[in-house]
Amino acid sequence: MSSVKIVDTTLRDGEQTAGVVFANQEKIRIAKLLDKVGVDQIEAGIPVMGGDEKEAIKRMVNMGLDASIMAWNRAVVSDIQQSVDCGVDAVAISISTSDIHIEHKLQQDRDWVLSNMVKAVEFAKKNNLYVSVNAEDASRSDKEFLVKFAKEAKEAGADRLRYCDTVGILEPFTTYDNVKSLIDEVGIDVEMHTHNDFGLAVANALAGVKAGANYVGVTVNGLGERAGNAALEEVVMALKYLYNQDLKFATDQFREVCEYISKASSRILPAWKAIVGTNMFAHESGIHADGVLKNASTYEVFKPEEVGLERQIVIGKHSGTKAVVNKFKEYGVELDDQEAIEILAKVRKTSVELKRALFDKELVYIYEDYKEELANKVKKSS
Repeated sequence: MSSVKIVDTTLRDGEQTAGVVFANQEKIRIAKLLDKVGVDQIEAGIPVMGGDEKEAIKRMVNMGLDASIMAWNRAVVSDIQQSVDCGVDAVAISISTSDIHIEHKLQQDRDWVLSNMVKAVEFAKKNNLYVSVNAEDASRSDKEFLVKFAKEAKEAGADRLRYCDTVGILEPFTTYDNVKSLIDEVGIDVEMHTHNDFGLAVANALAGVKAGANYVGVTVNGLGERAGNAALEEVVMALKYLYNQDLKFATDQFREVCEYISKASSRILPAWKAIVGTNMFAHESGIHADGVLKNASTYEVFKPEEVGLERQIVIGKHSGTKAVVNKFKEYGVELDDQEAIEILAKVRKTSVELKRALFDKELVYIYEDYKEELANKVKKSS
């Protein structure tokens, strides 16, 4: 596998999530955050929309970021002129390649698609732009036509092909075969752009990388149309720990970035979210907590600090005595084995009654009540 570059489209496909709108100031902040963590290319938006959209893109271009700034376009010369006006260094030129899209959405034929794509690419290259040709709905396209499309894009000067699983119908084995076959036949750089309709966006992106794709399109938190896109934080960490490809991202800032975009998009960041959810390093089960307290690697693949999180030993119904003893050490209280057993029984009872884990204050109250009970027993016996 060649080194992978990350193309973040939070500001374009992410904002196309139904109901999501980023204010211009938020867009600028997001671009800075993405650049800071190490994103190679930021798909900043759609210049032909004009107004605030175009203004935000121009501001990003002039911020002096390390990341390439890409604008999204239809395969229309006038769209690309709008991108040129913004000063971006790269454009995505998008057009459908599946027959279902060509017939029902575009109401054209394959030759029309090829002709318009080539004209748009040639115009972009005359303006010294890096060009990604987006094969929309590539995963449902006729394979022979997709190869022809990619070859003509390459001949026109396109730098890469974006392989779009637009409706998220791929699975990893098919993805691998399709992408490998395309690269073998055309010899063009490929970007994976995968959607999560069946929960396979990250898996399909990785399968594409394994097949030779050297770009991956992502969004923070997996934002995007319908079920979203492949999540930036998941792809980067999976490449590092599953594929041994360290992209040198500032991963310790992932939680901060994900929290900011969660708030800006008004979409929750679930506790169980892969990589950055708070439950990633929260342990309650007695067996798990005991293992982590002895050696964190028993139940953690990487350290919580690596993604901006902290480890939590949660005390509740499923806790064991070792976790209880360790928790009370934080309060400066040393429990003996008998105390730990008796307090754990009270913890479990309270947790069931409240239907949740317990807060630190509640644990302290349980301890105080327990000590008071012991004192009363001693008084009665004397």
